[in-house]
Amino acid sequence: MSGYLKRDWETFPTEQLKRVDQPTTKINAEQIKRPSERQAGFCKAAAGDYGERLQKEFRRFVPKHPLSGAIAWMRDNMRPFRDGNMAGSRAPLLDNTEAITRHIKETAYFLRSDAVGVCELPAYAVYSHQFSFKDMDAGEKPMELDHTHAIAILIDQDDRTNQAFSGSDWISNSMSMMSYATSGFVAITLAEYIRRLGYSAKAHYAPYYDLMVPPILLMAGLGEMSRMGDTVLHPFMGPRFKAAVVTTDLPMTPDKPIDFGLQDFCSQCKKCARECPSKAISDGDKIMHNGYEKWPLDVQKCTTMRVGNQHGSGCGTCVKVCPWSKPYTPFHRAVNWTMRNIKFARRFGIWGDDLLGFGKPDNKNKWWFDLEDKNGDGNLTIPKSSNTKIK
Repeated sequence: MSGYLKRDWETFPTEQLKRVDQPTTKINAEQIKRPSERQAGFCKAAAGDYGERLQKEFRRFVPKHPLSGAIAWMRDNMRPFRDGNMAGSRAPLLDNTEAITRHIKETAYFLRSDAVGVCELPAYAVYSHQFSFKDMDAGEKPMELDHTHAIAILIDQDDRTNQAFSGSDWISNSMSMMSYATSGFVAITLAEYIRRLGYSAKAHYAPYYDLMVPPILLMAGLGEMSRMGDTVLHPFMGPRFKAAVVTTDLPMTPDKPIDFGLQDFCSQCKKCARECPSKAISDGDKIMHNGYEKWPLDVQKCTTMRVGNQHGSGCGTCVKVCPWSKPYTPFHRAVNWTMRNIKFARRFGIWGDDLLGFGKPDNKNKWWFDLEDKNGDGNLTIPKSSNTKIK
């Protein structure tokens, strides 16, 4: 077992990261009011809060491209397996929470996770009420979770595709759906495995979350808050991922938050704010919001662009242009290490990212067809226009 515990096993060199006792942004837990899921931008669009046009567009903005529609169909069909009955007796596991935590993480990697972290479940991360996209007239249902720990699972949205797309063209939603569905598969399988070990566990993945993901990612050591509002940025994937969570009462050893200099970097960079097609991302300073520190985001503008995009499917321009969203090659690993560890070099990294033309679409890597289901009847046509360029 000692040799097993010492071997390298994670996708990225997380042992190089600086671990800290608290996240790098302020969190006053006692001041945080648990929000209702209904307050999320997509929920507001679906419910008509942003107008009739966007409410109508919400029904088709995922299935209007056949690939994102196919992935979402599979994602939705996994929903019944989020929760279930646990075994009648507990498995004879080691009386060692560190070894159990390591085993659970390795299981998640075996199931094809790209990054995994563990934390104690913050009470404020759980939604106060649940919103149903299927039955919006049913009203909100109070939400409670009595689990003690959370396992966060990240899935890369695919770097090759990220290099090829413009940020808001016809593959954008498929990238999101692929990572949502894959992280959901991992979470559902992992939760079922934990239940078979005799412990309670439940999977949470988009759009079937009982909780807010960002605080869990922060506490599980998977990133820092970024200029992109409530988006947590991973030190090796940047914002190029989607996340699922398994909550459980299985005893585990929590990870610590990390500090890789992102607050200083984002305060200088502002590339996502500059390139955001809806101007939803602020180029100003951080604020305190509901007891925690963040850069402000105009959720309505962001949601309107993602749902109402008439020249593509969704939007991930901020993901596309972020200097941290790079392939894991020797060159970029060296730049990544420099930006994480040498403060004065960050400004040169930001300047160099623009100078070398990063963030622009690389058409030679394009592999998808631009197609659109215009009327929701399954009849596919070639779109008349596409957001193919970063200005």
